[in-house]
Amino acid sequence: MFSFELTRVQQWLLLVCATVVLMVAVGGATRLTQSGLSMVDWKPVSGILPPMSESAWQAEFDKYKQYPEYQKLNRGMSLPEFKKIFYWEYGHRVLGRLIGLVYALPLFIFWAMGHIPSEFRARFLVALLLGGSQGLLGWFMVKSGLVDRPSVSHFRLAAHLCLALLILAYLFDLCLALKGRASDIRVPHSLRRLITWLIGLFVLQLVYGGFTAGLKAGLGFNTYPMMGDTWIAEAALTLVPFWHNLVENGAMIQFIHRWLGLLVLVVASVTLGLALSQKVSQVVKRAVMLCVGLLLVQFALGVTTLVTYVPLHWALSHQVFACFVVLGLTYLNFLTRSTAR
Repeated sequence: MFSFELTRVQQWLLLVCATVVLMVAVGGATRLTQSGLSMVDWKPVSGILPPMSESAWQAEFDKYKQYPEYQKLNRGMSLPEFKKIFYWEYGHRVLGRLIGLVYALPLFIFWAMGHIPSEFRARFLVALLLGGSQGLLGWFMVKSGLVDRPSVSHFRLAAHLCLALLILAYLFDLCLALKGRASDIRVPHSLRRLITWLIGLFVLQLVYGGFTAGLKAGLGFNTYPMMGDTWIAEAALTLVPFWHNLVENGAMIQFIHRWLGLLVLVVASVTLGLALSQKVSQVVKRAVMLCVGLLLVQFALGVTTLVTYVPLHWALSHQVFACFVVLGLTYLNFLTRSTAR
């Protein structure tokens, strides 16, 4: 069975995972406080420092005034008000750079000391590449809100969020893989297939969560389980052709997100029932129980966020807790992906 003693490399990877969770939290707060478009250029090196004088602040503010968010939403904003939203986006970007250092510098040291097993070196380099890609994708997302409308593309926002969670899952799986699998774990194919479906549905739910956030779709139809007086709002069916509603209509995206969340919870419960009814290792059963519990809490947070009209604390809790669901499902996947029989 597994040992809980961690090597220094594993402890470092868990630290990086923690910083990624923090990054998701700060990113969520940046979005929810409408701060993400306050920095209108990207300076990977010189951008590490904020404006250092009143004239520099005024110059930064003047640049912000040239773009749609100020002109259409924040006209008349004062410089002190601008500083508040600027610091959220600035903190988000600086934290991204910090995560890069927290990962890259120890990787170089551990590699030089021979602590990175040769069979895992490619995976460590892939993680480095994913981190760099996330920075580029973040700027690509921001650019979409600097053209003609004061909001970013919901497609790019969903991609940015999902890549962050992919990096989290990848790093945690790498941490687990360094320890190795327990030799006595066996999983029936039927259970493994169901777990695969569960993970796939949850990934789809994450995509629709990103769509919901990007379109601010949670700000309408704040009742549950019905959307006002009907099960599906008329507004959810207004676009032609119909499939446009599935990816561009905020009402339909909210409808899908709320019921896909319930479907994920149902599939997780069926997975637990199957695991308990078959000859499966206790560690796998406990992992499934953990995932069901995490998904139940996430579902409750989602409903609470909706019916309370998306306040900052509930919305942020819902986004951050998704990280812990990802970690739970990653652990379950690690236990079962190569031990099905």
